[in-house]
Amino acid sequence: MKKDKNKLVTFVILFSVATFIIHIINKIVAASASLKEMLDTDRRNYYKWRFGEIYYTKRGKGSPILLIHDLLPGGSGYEWSKTEDALSLEHTVYTIDLLGCGRSEKPGITYTNFVYVQIICDFIRNVIGEKTDVIASGFSGSFAVMACRNERSLFNKIVLVNPPSLSSLKQMPGKKEKLLKYFLEIPVFGTLVYHIAVSREAVQNFFIENILFDPFHPDQNFIDAYYEASHRGGSQAKAVYASKSSRYMNIDIVHSLKNIDNSIFIIEGSAEANANSIIEDYQSVNPSIESAVLSGTKHFPHMEDPERFLEQTGIFL
Repeated sequence: MKKDKNKLVTFVILFSVATFIIHIINKIVAASASLKEMLDTDRRNYYKWRFGEIYYTKRGKGSPILLIHDLLPGGSGYEWSKTEDALSLEHTVYTIDLLGCGRSEKPGITYTNFVYVQIICDFIRNVIGEKTDVIASGFSGSFAVMACRNERSLFNKIVLVNPPSLSSLKQMPGKKEKLLKYFLEIPVFGTLVYHIAVSREAVQNFFIENILFDPFHPDQNFIDAYYEASHRGGSQAKAVYASKSSRYMNIDIVHSLKNIDNSIFIIEGSAEANANSIIEDYQSVNPSIESAVLSGTKHFPHMEDPERFLEQTGIFL
């Protein structure tokens, strides 16, 4: 009996020490990720939303455009750094860091499509204050479509850059996904797993394998910015990752896409997986959707070929 008690005490001590060490490691990793200070915060604009402050920048004059970044790990308004200044020559350009991302607050909540729909609608209504063109990248295209369907009076034209496939958005959380989310949300140990998933090497490999058209010449500033953004906010930075990985942001947008009267334009990178079939699926639901495919680009045509991207958006907007 005494031996069992001693073993239990030893286990508790070792577990406590290991937990403390991992906690310190997590703190060091999060702090060191921001040493290069890639994310500019000179223009300190924050929209105080119900669940936290949302960072945004505003530049230029003219009809408003709202730029919404993709929900990749480390996503932020930095994604638009090669296009926002050019767009601001003719427009008032608002570039937002969605809640839980980049320089915005990162509350430890479950992030759903509805959360971001409300953010987009409230931001246009309370900050921009007039009907707005929207350019949404990647997964955020689903937010833009649903937001427009909910409050179409706030939206003018919509540009979707490499939007997700309609079939992938229909996949709802199952037991495995719910278990994954639960595990990632565990303090200390879940954070450690997240830090491994968004280590600098992991981020760089992800972009080389899945995002960039030219994997041999990655933009290191781009990689650094994503690495930094994925660690800002400490342990709370994992909340968006946990929700998206577990499919809590998914929603079937087919009905909304079908009933939108607004002009929609899809821009795909030629090397993006299933680019043409995704365009065809969207157009089969809403035949009025226009599209363009930019050769020599992949997931971020606005980063890899900003001139041709701006040319296409200039024609449409």
